[in-house]
Amino acid sequence: MRQDGSLCRSKTVTLDRVGSLARASAIMVEAALPFPNIDPELIRIGPLAIRWYALSYIAGLLLGWYYILQLLKDQRLWEGAPFKGKAPATSDHIGDLFVWITLGVIIGGRLGFVLFYGVLYCGFAGDAGPACGNLPWGFVENPIRIIAAWEGGMSFHGGLIGVIVAVYVFCRRRKLALLSVADLIAAATPIGLFFGRIANFINGELWGKVTDVPWAITFCNETIRANFGNCPAGELPRHPSQLYEAFLEGAVLFLFLRIAMVWFQIHRRPGLVVTWFLAGYGLFRFLVEFARDSESKIYGWFSMGQALSLPMLAVALLFAWIAYRASVVKNAK
Repeated sequence: MRQDGSLCRSKTVTLDRVGSLARASAIMVEAALPFPNIDPELIRIGPLAIRWYALSYIAGLLLGWYYILQLLKDQRLWEGAPFKGKAPATSDHIGDLFVWITLGVIIGGRLGFVLFYGVLYCGFAGDAGPACGNLPWGFVENPIRIIAAWEGGMSFHGGLIGVIVAVYVFCRRRKLALLSVADLIAAATPIGLFFGRIANFINGELWGKVTDVPWAITFCNETIRANFGNCPAGELPRHPSQLYEAFLEGAVLFLFLRIAMVWFQIHRRPGLVVTWFLAGYGLFRFLVEFARDSESKIYGWFSMGQALSLPMLAVALLFAWIAYRASVVKNAK
């Protein structure tokens, strides 16, 4: 009889716990902020759709271009060594360079996703979960998927590599000062990051982990159900990690680099703006990954995004060494 009583008490405790969890979940959902009902498509005309995500790329590139032109016009930035009153590039140079950068972002971003996530993560490092589907073999069975960016899948780290290659080749061809031009691009890049993360939020993708913070958002509404057939993030409130990244990698990093250039003139050591951009992005991305519900976990809490951000910190140290070494060598002469 005592055994039967213990079993009943055990079942009662279990049911109480389930009920408590259900009540807690209901309270969390009720207290969460609703996800804004914004259609990822701004407008559709027949088969042609203009999406917020595409507009974010356009806005980031155009505003980044405009911002660099304003930096070039500010003569105070180019007085004294090493520029001696002459900016490292002209407005025509920047206009031509941005054509190269656009290609670098698109090609590098897509190929980076294919390599880093489709092949390395899904094929080797990760757990080949639902996010992988049949990758990487899907690329072999249907090679057109490699370039199918319209299906989704772009990597910032791949886009960054694409931009680096574009800037390097362009500066070599036009005989421009590579590090100084790279500093200009680095100073403007957070603008694109800001708009890109806002577009991720509008699309209802790359959401954060379940939480009960007051600003938690439930990534579920009729628009998401219409686009995905269900709510991929579920109906529990989550961290709006896209907005964290927009704020840190976009707004904060932009203001930091702006102040560092205009007030502290760090661009007078060519390569130092790139240093702080790489360090800032790498640090912010690594930290936000703790709140992001990443589908690309490698081991425990360690994600592919964090694995790709660590080399950025190492490369930042390399650029810092180059910037200070060049200054020391020049002073020695």
